[in-house]
Amino acid sequence: MMIRCVWEHNGGDSILYAENFSGAYTRGASKEEALLKMPEEIRRFQLWKGEAPPDDLTVGIVQEKESGLQISDADSDVLFNSERTPLSDGEYRYLKSVAMKSAEDLHALYAAFPDKNRSADPARRTFYGAVPRTAEEMYRHTKNVNSYYFSEIGVDADNEGTIAACRARGFGALEAVPGFLSLEAVTGSYDELWSVRKVLRRFIWHDRIHAKAMYRMGIRAFGPGAVPDIFGFDR
Repeated sequence: MMIRCVWEHNGGDSILYAENFSGAYTRGASKEEALLKMPEEIRRFQLWKGEAPPDDLTVGIVQEKESGLQISDADSDVLFNSERTPLSDGEYRYLKSVAMKSAEDLHALYAAFPDKNRSADPARRTFYGAVPRTAEEMYRHTKNVNSYYFSEIGVDADNEGTIAACRARGFGALEAVPGFLSLEAVTGSYDELWSVRKVLRRFIWHDRIHAKAMYRMGIRAFGPGAVPDIFGFDR
């Protein structure tokens, strides 16, 4: 089975997104480095979802986006060609279930931290300001894209309550829009193109990036085994 990858890059820095495994990704200082990581990412991603990893994986690039953004800090604005197409009800329900599992698992990881305001990481700044360093900061940052992502496709949402609660309300508001499965891609903030498919993918991807950072920071701060590997990053 081929992992169909979308390659977004800026100079030497690369992000590869698995188009047919929405939310899975790898990063690297080169395309080749990111490509080498992809089969293992898919194995872990599928196990986290409770699904069998496919056999005989190959990797191919189906779309390329040269970006002016800071790819090394996981900034992104790519819209996949496949994300312009309407969703079936079954596709939507499946991707929504993955996005909700991701939110619930991220909340469980955050809740498991013995000290949510302790970090072993040095202070660092990037394109959006100070990089979140503690479990509290990482969780709040990840949760608080909820209203932003939904607003990019014209859906009113909020960031109140847990990450799972506000995301579920956002999906409810989306589902109240007539013909939401067939909404066309629209230009949102910063001239970035968005679609319903992209919002679903971005939630899973963004959770995964910050869950990995939170889990790794937890090991550095509290030691191996101190926080649960809910997403299976070391599986």
